[in-house]
Amino acid sequence: MKYMMFVCTDSEPDTDPTDVPDIDKWVAENDSRGRRLTGDQLAPSTAATTIRVRGGELLVSEGPFAETTEVIVGFDLLDCADLDEAIEVARAHPMARHGRLELRPFADLSA
Repeated sequence: MKYMMFVCTDSEPDTDPTDVPDIDKWVAENDSRGRRLTGDQLAPSTAATTIRVRGGELLVSEGPFAETTEVIVGFDLLDCADLDEAIEVARAHPMARHGRLELRPFADLSA
């Protein structure tokens, strides 16, 4: 099952400095097991462009749609057996302690 894992900042990161996971090891392990299909960092939210169409008119705004201190800073596309496995993969990611991770399954459009 495929999951999009959004990597986000958090205004309340874990302050315990022990056993901080290494991102390079996390990537290598999950790539080698076929659980991480791709992933990357994103440019700062200040580089975002928001697109909307209202009443047939294109509205283009510089910057993110919402003003917030917690922003998406990256993503990983995971292929896991189920949600439990995806949670275990996310648990070992460094941003589980320094930020937050949102797991979202892809929609089943065949139904």
